[in-house]
Amino acid sequence: MSELVPGGNVSLPDTALTIQVPGPFDLSVLITDESGKVAGDGDFVFYNQPSAPGARLSSGGVSVDPRRLRPGASRVTVVVSPSESGTPLGRLPVPALTVTGDDGRGVLARFAPSRPTHETVLLLAEIYRRGTAWKLRALGQGYADGLAGIARDFGVEVAEEAPGPALTPSPTAPVSGVAGGTDSDVAALVRAVRLRAGLPPLAVDRRLSAAAQAHASVMARQRRLGAEGPDGISVFQRITAGGYRYLRIDQHLVSGPRTPGEFVDYCLDGDAAGSPLYEPGLTDAGIGRAVDDHSGDTYWTALWARPFTADGLMRTASEVVALTNTERTAGGLRPLADDPHLAAAAQAYSADMAARAFYSHTSPEGTAPWDRAAAAGATHRGIGENIACGQRTAREVVQGWMDSPGHRANILKPGFTHLGIGFAGGGPAGTYWTQLFGQS
Repeated sequence: MSELVPGGNVSLPDTALTIQVPGPFDLSVLITDESGKVAGDGDFVFYNQPSAPGARLSSGGVSVDPRRLRPGASRVTVVVSPSESGTPLGRLPVPALTVTGDDGRGVLARFAPSRPTHETVLLLAEIYRRGTAWKLRALGQGYADGLAGIARDFGVEVAEEAPGPALTPSPTAPVSGVAGGTDSDVAALVRAVRLRAGLPPLAVDRRLSAAAQAHASVMARQRRLGAEGPDGISVFQRITAGGYRYLRIDQHLVSGPRTPGEFVDYCLDGDAAGSPLYEPGLTDAGIGRAVDDHSGDTYWTALWARPFTADGLMRTASEVVALTNTERTAGGLRPLADDPHLAAAAQAYSADMAARAFYSHTSPEGTAPWDRAAAAGATHRGIGENIACGQRTAREVVQGWMDSPGHRANILKPGFTHLGIGFAGGGPAGTYWTQLFGQS
């Protein structure tokens, strides 16, 4: 069983699946092809239209059989919304997804996203075809304008006067690029917000803005919000391909606001104290804006970053070690000593996962954690490894490991004596973390 984080994925068996999200929620699914578009209203499975080939809603959740989807279907996106229409998800429990198979293996994956705030709909996960196999990817992307907003972004039009979503495929539409000065306009508004809060200004970085603009244009072309385009390239990969390295990255992927002022207001809505705009450690920004000329919808990508430095990487690794040892001390265990050989192996592996866009304890060449530790010069009798992707901070990643029984067991294993930490930005998930444990 896999505990997923945003951007994390897991391979699925060749069987029918059951997806459940317990609590006061409604589930829906959108069935799309490689373009990310539905073929017609039959591809939107929701409470008023509870079935389609290969997908069916029931009181126990939604069943999906990838083998029985319509011809050409390559992706099934799972959507969760409050049972009581219009209720912000932030007022409800976190919607936790569980996926089981009909082959008797039990639970295949679980995913609990970060707590939403003002959003009323959440793209929770997607089942997608990779070659001849199927995989599950955790998403956690929120919308503030309900199922109608999601329908539009998946290439369908919603007749608002109808009692339920009336769906019609939309043709491919041209896209207008960023309006001149948009990044500087947004930066000026954000600068004023931070000045009032006593925070240093954000500097617009041309590499971040180029990546943001490219990604906003991709979202407008496919009429869909998401961290990854139809070519499989994520916004994080666009950032690193442009030559920008980061220690922390936050982003806003938004459709709807039409002006810089409306966009900044959206970014500050809800839990303003938790907004990246109020994070003093984020010093660089990049803004992209694109308009779908057919619908007039505006798509924004805002990137808020802390640039990479060698000293910053050392501080991040040291913070992970300190937080890990705090958990061990609380459990009555001796702290772990920082080990340079384990750290070198862990850092190289995080960088490899980000560069080659994979996420596994076994590398594409088949090397295991103990192989990598030995190759880096470590001579410990026992080796253990925790990996994670998508978390933004040291505190967030350590808490995620402690919330997962298997990872927690490594952190609190009495026999471990040494630890090395790796971190890298990029890849589909944005961040990749490695803990490599050693036993003397």
